[in-house]
Amino acid sequence: VMYLDCLLPYKGKGFYKAALSEPYSCVIGACRSLYRTDKNSHNHFMGIQEDGRMAIIGGCGPMGLAALDYAISGEFRPRQLVVTDIDKGRLERASRLFAKKAEERGISLICMNTAEIENPSQVLKNLTDNEGFSDILVMVASAQVLEFSEKLLAFNGCLNFFAGPTDTEFSATLNYYDVHYAEKHIIGTTGGNAADMAEALDLMEKDLVNPEALITHIGGLDAVIDATLHLPELSGGKKLIYTSISLPLIALDDLSQKANESSFYAGLATLVDKYDGVWNEEAEQFLLTHGKAI
Repeated sequence: VMYLDCLLPYKGKGFYKAALSEPYSCVIGACRSLYRTDKNSHNHFMGIQEDGRMAIIGGCGPMGLAALDYAISGEFRPRQLVVTDIDKGRLERASRLFAKKAEERGISLICMNTAEIENPSQVLKNLTDNEGFSDILVMVASAQVLEFSEKLLAFNGCLNFFAGPTDTEFSATLNYYDVHYAEKHIIGTTGGNAADMAEALDLMEKDLVNPEALITHIGGLDAVIDATLHLPELSGGKKLIYTSISLPLIALDDLSQKANESSFYAGLATLVDKYDGVWNEEAEQFLLTHGKAI
């Protein structure tokens, strides 16, 4: 008998999926914490507004992609999802990985480069027929971005400041007139709980989410120290570490360049290319079978 749910069962395929249940639990917790109110009953209705409009600002990093994935896969789904970023490559990758999936689920997904648009605030507002977004996740710890995002909220909408600032005095201007009269809700969440992680694992077991989209590097246990010390300089998303394997940290995009070094790298490159450049169960099994054991 498990009294405190300290161990969560995982029956899906792929160790890497279970490893990513923690970051997914964070965005699940963030989305589950979004809310709106009912003026008559004063009840709070939790979660993404179903069939509403949602924006993920600065959303093409690994956590933004997890939030995108959950928004089109979870219990409550918007009818329109706008993801913004200022990195063209990351936006193209997000669209490539999730556009078809969103379309299949009846969700209009728009990936927008706000750096290339004049007056992005008005352009985003126009996408909502000037009503604004019912839910917004802000994935960047920037006062300018927060102030920009708050102006995009719809009546009775909810903004979750997801990005964690390091400055204890971090602040931004907030329109309290709108907080009062437009009933805007501003929240922040950190991490997820056991129920959020259990939901993440359940979605992974059912193949409803694609956590492999977050992974841009793989490595063995001996790559951990160097990767940790130089994490701020390393581009890309999540660095996936296999603790039973000896392997330097390597970007998935660089595998094809290393293919001529050994049959091991050639095999990995072939299997990653087979799945459009993302990590996958076949590549993982190949790594665990043919990688140098520690």
